[in-house]
Amino acid sequence: MRFAHRRLQTERVILGGFSKTPAITGTDSRPHNIRAVAEASLASLKTDYINLFYQHRVDPNVPIEDVAGTLADLIREGKIRHYGLSEAGAATIRRAHAVHPVAAVQNQYSIWTREPEAEVIPVCEELGIGFVPWGPLGTGFLTGAIDTSTTFDSATDLRANFPRFTKEAIAANMPVVEVLRGFAAQRNATPVQVALAWLLAQKPWIVPIPGMDKVAYIDDNIKAIALELTAADVAGIDAQMAQIEVRGGRLDEGLLSMSE
Repeated sequence: MRFAHRRLQTERVILGGFSKTPAITGTDSRPHNIRAVAEASLASLKTDYINLFYQHRVDPNVPIEDVAGTLADLIREGKIRHYGLSEAGAATIRRAHAVHPVAAVQNQYSIWTREPEAEVIPVCEELGIGFVPWGPLGTGFLTGAIDTSTTFDSATDLRANFPRFTKEAIAANMPVVEVLRGFAAQRNATPVQVALAWLLAQKPWIVPIPGMDKVAYIDDNIKAIALELTAADVAGIDAQMAQIEVRGGRLDEGLLSMSE
């Protein structure tokens, strides 16, 4: 499956018990729960089918073959059109794809979070799977709006527990933002637009999902589509990034343990 070039994804549907608030509820990808969530989503969305249905985290207690098989049944029944995996590793993707083709993989990926480049993105390219970077703006850091004076409410904001968002790590990682600001100044753009354009320049089937909960964010995000980065531009940005050692893990240990 190929995604159209120059797209920003704006909607999705999630299955399983994973929550993005600090009160993580865990995962539940047992077949009966997948079906229950699908039916609830159909009713909530007031639709006959769901275009793309994600397993939002791999459930270590349920074989991925059982998950893919249940999703394949839902596809045959016309209740979903395609399914995706989130925070899945290369081996898990291959196993699921062998049961029924995976349409999309949604893993964290950005200019300062490059782990998918080692195995996951090559597997997606080999198997024809669309790649959907979540956190394409570094969960806010790459916007340039965060500095050492920024505070995160531990009751409502997961970043309060992320090693990359301690005051010490923020201070150490500011050169990343300076790289984006410097290039943005040359192109009459913003750091947000550069960070998203960098992702769009990686592969034509990479579709970032930036935050779009405010009109100003939507406007800034959409303008990234017009910022065409050449191979030389990307190489220049990467050369600067290679000189920076990013401080701190991308997620806390609890969330990292939910990545396969």
